[in-house]
Amino acid sequence: MPWTMTAAVLLATAGLLVLGALACRLWLDVRSLAREVDGAARALAEAAGELKPS
Repeated sequence: MPWTMTAAVLLATAGLLVLGALACRLWLDVRSLAREVDGAARALAEAAGELKPS
């Protein structure tokens, strides 16, 4: 009986580690995407500023 509890704790710990790793990867992807969106928005704003008649 004690080995089943140990196995359950180990599986839960492994699952939490996997979820943590996936969360870190997702955070890095979101940060990268946010930088790309920021750059595109700045480029669009600059282009729109050039289109306005002076």
